[in-house]
Amino acid sequence: MRGFSLFFRRAVGVLGIGKTVKKSRLWQCGCFGTAVDNKSSLQPGFGILLDVDGVLVRGKTPIPAAKKAFQKLVDPEGHFRVPVIFVTNAGNCLRSSKADQLSSILGVPISQEQVMMSHSPLRMFREYHDKCVLVSGQGPVLDIARNLGFTNVITIDMLREAFPLLDMVDHSRRPKVLPTATLSFPKIEAIILFGEPVRWETNLQLVIDVILTSGNPGNAHQRQSRVPLFACNIDLMWMAEAQSPRFGHGTFLVCLENIYKKITGEELKYEGLMGKPSELTYQYAEYLIRTQTAKKQSKPIKTLYAVGDNLMTDIYGANLYSQYLEKKSVLGSKTLVQAKVAAGKGATTAAVSQEEDPETPWENELASPSATSCRSVLVCTGIYNPHAQVPANCGEYITETVFHGHRDFKFDPALVEPSHIVEDVNAAIELIFQLENFIVE
Repeated sequence: MRGFSLFFRRAVGVLGIGKTVKKSRLWQCGCFGTAVDNKSSLQPGFGILLDVDGVLVRGKTPIPAAKKAFQKLVDPEGHFRVPVIFVTNAGNCLRSSKADQLSSILGVPISQEQVMMSHSPLRMFREYHDKCVLVSGQGPVLDIARNLGFTNVITIDMLREAFPLLDMVDHSRRPKVLPTATLSFPKIEAIILFGEPVRWETNLQLVIDVILTSGNPGNAHQRQSRVPLFACNIDLMWMAEAQSPRFGHGTFLVCLENIYKKITGEELKYEGLMGKPSELTYQYAEYLIRTQTAKKQSKPIKTLYAVGDNLMTDIYGANLYSQYLEKKSVLGSKTLVQAKVAAGKGATTAAVSQEEDPETPWENELASPSATSCRSVLVCTGIYNPHAQVPANCGEYITETVFHGHRDFKFDPALVEPSHIVEDVNAAIELIFQLENFIVE
């Protein structure tokens, strides 16, 4: 990250924009409220996507600026004044649990409809909901999968219990007696990696076994067909209470990808990557913003502000999505959505066809964004370090900087350049309100 310090020191003056700010009416009622005056001019034409770790909290400790930020975002009755979605790459709990956790930590009422987990877009992949899927991660992974719509779920622990001879790294967990062969275990038809597991060696071994046996882990390694693989949360690192970033699920994926390549000589292929900076994640977040505002106001949301602390996920993803919004008017939204999903699936067809689910044509929903731009706002309370040493030759250093993004995302310096840099989330909300001429009485 150090090579980007000079690249982003255009933050001078960002907190003092010097615009004349017009007053806006107070918002009331509902998830984010309805204007007292129904005139569309008094309704916000913007929405906010808030990252969680490193922006609002560090671990379970709230960042001090968050309280001030929510005094601006939430009215005295506890209603949000503008549409807000909490977009986290976490994937180890239900979104209802995350909403309750955030409400408790931050002291403001947050509904599950305002929370987007890294795995939330999996609700759209309905062609897999009835298939036998293996899930990896920690926390209530079985409940998470079922809540997303999956009906036939197998956990790593269930797989290990059925095939105890597969997990041999920990000598103390090796079976003392040779187990009988498992004859009735179903074929695994897809794999979902929700987040970093507790026992990495067990999950790495068993996931590799399932992939290399085409979903029949009791057999010898001999691939006959590819098992679709989905990964949620591709953050290499994340910011908790420690002074330095901690390993994230992206680090686990690096291990998985390199072990697979070492064994087979081939690149591991994913059916889909979920979580920031995936465009699908931002498309789904915009959809949530749009549905949140649909019953509250007539004025469409034209501008999204994505606030985050990580250049390689929050800023990269917001800028990538902004590029998508610029292109959609030229190529057509539905064509772009299908192309992006197909690209993430290894050039196959879109994940769910309208013919399979005519009542919920999700492609049409995602392909009709009201937003025309997504502006990235970088805060300095998490991963990003504004005080890192500036290299003598910044241009040359940028080209040689280690890329912390996922393997399947191409490094582009323009995509990690934020629209704005501010000190913390409170300064971010102040900036957004000033840019939008939005202030509460």
